[in-house]
Amino acid sequence: MADVSHTRGDLAGHPDASEMAARYDRVLGGRDVVLVDGPVFLVGLYCAISPWVIHFAASQPALVLHNLILGIAISLLAIGFTVTPDRMYGLSGAMCAMGAWLIISPWVVGSSPDAGVIVNNIVIGALTLLLGAMCVGVAGKSRRAT
Repeated sequence: MADVSHTRGDLAGHPDASEMAARYDRVLGGRDVVLVDGPVFLVGLYCAISPWVIHFAASQPALVLHNLILGIAISLLAIGFTVTPDRMYGLSGAMCAMGAWLIISPWVVGSSPDAGVIVNNIVIGALTLLLGAMCVGVAGKSRRAT
């Protein structure tokens, strides 16, 4: 009787091996930070709605507009990271700057902010700074690898 069992072989002799390897590299390239895109979007979304969640919309009108604009900008960065990662991960440094600005903004933009406003912006700023630093690190690592 003939031996019809399937033996695992090496794919090196396959005619499409180089094309499959190139496609695999293309799919995985630049998407090292895919798990960061969602949290960045959520931080931006929370930043935009935080004046109404923390209830400082009436007492800090300048900070309300500030958080709304920065939250929308962070969310747009996250969408850009998802849609066109090769082009957008260069803006990860801007996200770090936004995080640092969010930390000091209650004293610069606000007028005598209370503890809730300060803690809110420090937490949002620290998360933005941390996520931006992660994006910068991974984007730099992926550029060195290519």
